Order: sequence, then structure tokens, then C-alpha cells
Amino acid sequence: MKTTSIKQWPKDDRPREKLLLHGPQRLSNSELLAILIHNGTAQKSALDLAKEILQMGDDNINKIGKLSIKDLMRIKGIGEAKAITIAAALELGRRRQQGSIPEAAAFKSSQDAALFLKERLKDYTHEIFAVLYLNRANKLISFDIISEGGITGTVADPRIILKKALEKNAVNIILSHNHPSGNLQPSKADELLTAKMRQAAQLLDITILDHIIVSDLGYYSFADNNML
Repeated sequence: MKTTSIKQWPKDDRPREKLLLHGPQRLSNSELLAILIHNGTAQKSALDLAKEILQMGDDNINKIGKLSIKDLMRIKGIGEAKAITIAAALELGRRRQQGSIPEAAAFKSSQDAALFLKERLKDYTHEIFAVLYLNRANKLISFDIISEGGITGTVADPRIILKKALEKNAVNIILSHNHPSGNLQPSKADELLTAKMRQAAQLLDITILDHIIVSDLGYYSFADNNML
């Protein structure tokens, strides 16, 4: 059965017209996605397709950000062009959020670092090992992704991390990685790597301030838990 086109809806109910009349803040997530989708199919309106996308992410916009182009294209009616448009819009939103965190500010606590890291690592569905290279005032010199792994883990080479620190004249370092599973507890491998990094860094007068694990559920700080 053919569905009613959005064009036949009252103006106040059409996503584009509603945005013009009331502003984007008044639109639901599905209505905003429907604007990006632009056109539906003979069987489904753009809003119907948007609701299907939200269902894929359990109605959680953060989970939608983790969907790949191929994931989006599994929905009948979402072709490559629509999927690319949605992915681009979500990436812009992520970058806007990242831009609200001042990189010139000093990291004064594990919470400061965790907030910075969560915004940069939250959309990865595989494990990422990254390092914050800081100056003596704990201001950011560079944020570098050192390695990428599978769903269950990644490997970080202390020699690469410390080589980069010397090249950047960093005196303090915050190690970090994400746990896509959501589990925030460090593994034995995480503990061994942290201890190895701390010992090696001391020989170069570089301080490992923390090792922070982030996930959608929060963060775990080695420093806060007396593991450094």
C-alpha cells in the first residue's frame, strides 16, 4: 500500500517547514534525519526511513554515530548517497562538539582528560590507543592515535610513543585507549603496558601522568586508582 507523502502533511508537521517556522531545536531526531534523507520511497516516507535508522541505534543518537555506510544501506530505501549524507552530518556534529573543548587549556585532572578523550574516541567500534603529549604546564602539544586494533584489543609500542614524545618536546604524557565493549576495567595487558611505559619514560625524564580508559559508560583512571 502506498503511504501518504510528507508533502501532503500539514505544514506544521513537515520537517523542513517545521524547521523554518520553529527552528531546528523543535524537531525530533527522526525529523532531523528525515531532512537529510530528503526523499522516501513509494512504500516509506523519509520520516519512516529515519525512524528505522534510529531503531538500528536503539533510539540513541550516539549509537547512530557508530554506524557505517554499509550499516545504513541495509535499510531498504537508504542508498549510498543518502548514507553518505547522514554520515557527513554526524561527523560535522562530532567535530562541532570536539571544538567546544579548548585544546589550549591545561589538563588539571583525569576528568579533564577523559572529557577530551571521550569526544575523540566515542564513535570507534574497534579499540584505539592514543596519547596526549603535554608540555610542562600540562597543555596539549599533540593528540596522536598510535595504533588501531580489533574489537577486543590493540597493541601499543612504547618505543613509538616515546620517540614521538622526544620529537614533540613533550615532558608529560597521558596514555589512553577505548573499550568498545563498555567494560571499563583494565586488563592485565593494560597494567603491564602501563608499568613498562612508566619505567621506560623515567629514563628519558618524561612523566606518565595517567592512563585513561574510556567507553560510553564513563572512564577509568590509573592515576585515580593508584595504579601509577
